[in-house]
Amino acid sequence: MMRFGQMIKIKPECLEAYKKHHANPLPGVNEMIKECHLQNYSIYSRGDYLFTYYEYVGDDYEADMAKMAADPVTQQWWDIVKPLMQPLEDRAEGEFWSDMAEIYHLD
Repeated sequence: MMRFGQMIKIKPECLEAYKKHHANPLPGVNEMIKECHLQNYSIYSRGDYLFTYYEYVGDDYEADMAKMAADPVTQQWWDIVKPLMQPLEDRAEGEFWSDMAEIYHLD
């Protein structure tokens, strides 16, 4: 299993809309997340920041992420929620959500 922590900014005027969309995601979004072997997926907010945590339990992360990105419902979902967010200035090339390094883990 691979664990991921990521951060991004939410546009302050968009936090309530972001919460509303995630309280009722488009049909098929959650199913695709699970089909791509992501589990224990959570998003938290604090001020202008969002933090997400998820676990990947598949065998080919890149292929599963490509599958998700190619899914028409996921693309529609991203068209709705991406404009509500602002990527971090220090993100790596090609990142939207910024990956974080795991420092400590205890099962």
